[in-house]
Amino acid sequence: MRYGLIGEKLGHSFSKIIHEQLADYTYNLIPLSKASFHNFMAQKDFAAINVTIPYKEMVIPYLDCIDPKAEAIGAVNTIVNKNNRLYGYNTDYDGFRYMLVKHKIDPRGKKVLLLGKGGAAKACISVVTDMGAKEVLTVYYKENPETISYDACYQNHGDAQIIINTTPVGMFPNTEHSPIDLSSFERLEAVIDVVYNPLRTQFVLDGISKGVVAVGGLEMLIGQAKCAVAIFLEKKVDDSITHRLYSSLLEERSNLVLIGMSGCGKTTLGKKAAECLGKTFIDIDEEIVKEIKMPIEDYFYQMGEPAFREIEKAMVQKYSQLNGFVISTGGGVIKDWENINILKKNGRIVWIKREVSLLESGNGRPLAPNAETTLRLYQERLPLYTAAAEGICENNFSPETGLDELILVFAQILSKA
Repeated sequence: MRYGLIGEKLGHSFSKIIHEQLADYTYNLIPLSKASFHNFMAQKDFAAINVTIPYKEMVIPYLDCIDPKAEAIGAVNTIVNKNNRLYGYNTDYDGFRYMLVKHKIDPRGKKVLLLGKGGAAKACISVVTDMGAKEVLTVYYKENPETISYDACYQNHGDAQIIINTTPVGMFPNTEHSPIDLSSFERLEAVIDVVYNPLRTQFVLDGISKGVVAVGGLEMLIGQAKCAVAIFLEKKVDDSITHRLYSSLLEERSNLVLIGMSGCGKTTLGKKAAECLGKTFIDIDEEIVKEIKMPIEDYFYQMGEPAFREIEKAMVQKYSQLNGFVISTGGGVIKDWENINILKKNGRIVWIKREVSLLESGNGRPLAPNAETTLRLYQERLPLYTAAAEGICENNFSPETGLDELILVFAQILSKA
């Protein structure tokens, strides 16, 4: 093995995809238990590796030389084997700084809360300190002389302006949690999460809801990988590749989620968009039918709407965890805001909006059996679609016109990320 990543759990990692697009080599993911970690490092059977949780500090005793910046940080995420001597570096610093600068997040003169105390946390602390943060406090579930507790954080530091999460809370597959409640922080300006899977963690979504700058960890991952490649291959890698790769990977990994009334064209446009974008198409209603083994209309009449909505939520949860899909949802998915929250973690939501006079009714639609009920349902749901949508695709003409607009709207949403 020449190049790769070591860590304890790597099923969520995007690093192989990123490195193999940045450089012409095979990059392996090498999950290591703590029991096997020592033998791996002692054997030195690699040309260069990256290091992730929980080994960024544990690798240091195995190094023959350590870069001064990495030594000052106290964590190493990049190791090169030169003539059987191991050299350690920290490129998390570079990736995190790149992300702050790109999003115009300036820690200068501000109070910063840093959640977690592992290797990534040390790099982030070093960055914000070097950029002039007025005060940097490490928040940890165990209070000690170097950290504060979450209770102390809420009670005494509600004036924090930047909060950075370096814990694994919210990481795939346990995506439902946020490491901290943002409601207490009235002066908050930005939240940054080093977690990149899902693309938008609950912490990031909470920041968006609060109206502050909210950034996930994908750009940091790409930025640090770019710097690692430069060290691996001993050659300069152009800075512009970081943004190009981020845009490409974000488009590839993001789900395009379609909401809208039944009969608005979600399935038709969704299938065409999936083909155009190279994604897989999923119709949530079709998946529900497979699960319940009967038409949705029959299930409604036999079991009632609440039972149907529970199955719908389970399907939303299942497919929102995945990447690279076009997901067509049922017309009522927006009635439960938790569905929208789940779908946004890996997806961008587009409302397929069609004039109510053009909407189909009946034909197996239990809540819209005729034009009158369709109009009433549309009026009830209009504010919910408006609140949930990150973009709107007007679909009142041909499918070709609707598809062109849908692809454009999706691209516009991603360009703002």
